[in-house]
Amino acid sequence: MINTISKHIKQVLTRFKEKDSLLFNNQLYTINKANFKEINVKNEPKTMAFIDGGQAEILSAANFCLSFIRIAAVTFQNTKRVNFVKNEFYLFTTALYQETELYYQSKIFSFAEALIEENDLFISSNDSSIKNGMERAPITKVANIARRFAELKLATQIKSDFIILDGTLEKTFNQEEKYLTLLPFNVSVLAKTSSLFTTLGNSPVVLLNKIGPQGCWCYFVNDTTAFVKLHSQARHVFRFEGNKEILPLLLENSSDALFLGYPYGLIFADKVARVSDEEKQALRMKFLLCKENREIVDYLQATNAHSILDKFW
Repeated sequence: MINTISKHIKQVLTRFKEKDSLLFNNQLYTINKANFKEINVKNEPKTMAFIDGGQAEILSAANFCLSFIRIAAVTFQNTKRVNFVKNEFYLFTTALYQETELYYQSKIFSFAEALIEENDLFISSNDSSIKNGMERAPITKVANIARRFAELKLATQIKSDFIILDGTLEKTFNQEEKYLTLLPFNVSVLAKTSSLFTTLGNSPVVLLNKIGPQGCWCYFVNDTTAFVKLHSQARHVFRFEGNKEILPLLLENSSDALFLGYPYGLIFADKVARVSDEEKQALRMKFLLCKENREIVDYLQATNAHSILDKFW
């Protein structure tokens, strides 16, 4: 059975044809080799700030969630780190029944000036941007919104020649456009993964890597969106949006063997912003051991049935 399935997978995934089209924003873009452009290293004393965020659910139940969110920005000049900024905050989200609808509202507890506004996180549990199928969205989804908004807002406060974030510039959540419109012209994004398809069912990332030229290149779909290969020996191609002037500067920053072809600045920002399991558990224990939080345990026990069963296997 495994061999049969494997042969079928191979047949499906190797149907590469150069006469294919990319489906992007409900429009078709014919894939054309002439759209490939070479990227060459440019040694200029420019600064690049890389921004990423991390989060962890510290306490969560059906009707509330306490999350810890960390946003980091690290600035490089060529391959030398020259500046570092970090913003951390707790987000407490609760359920609120109002006018026949269940909403989620949040309170921010920040160690510094808050990056985002609490009102922007007020959202219906049936909002299509956070729902899972036909069910209401879990209350934990609000932390994803807060993290995204905080990353965008920090990008407006960083002083650097160029700024690059992990992700895309597409609007996903309500109120997100408010933060996207504040971004300066020097902000770009690089997405590690892409859910785009071609009309023949291929992945444009894999297809372009197969038919693309040797070396480092970019393939622009339109004026702002492209796929880029940032190291000649890299196996990965990434989706890029924003200011294309940063691309030659990214090449020198994308030669780390840990993730060849991916900017080390984003690797470093991810490492700093990431909330480890050990840190998550330490924060969780601080709250649970606090005498004032004894009643919280009753709420947690209402949703931890799966974790109890997991201990037996």
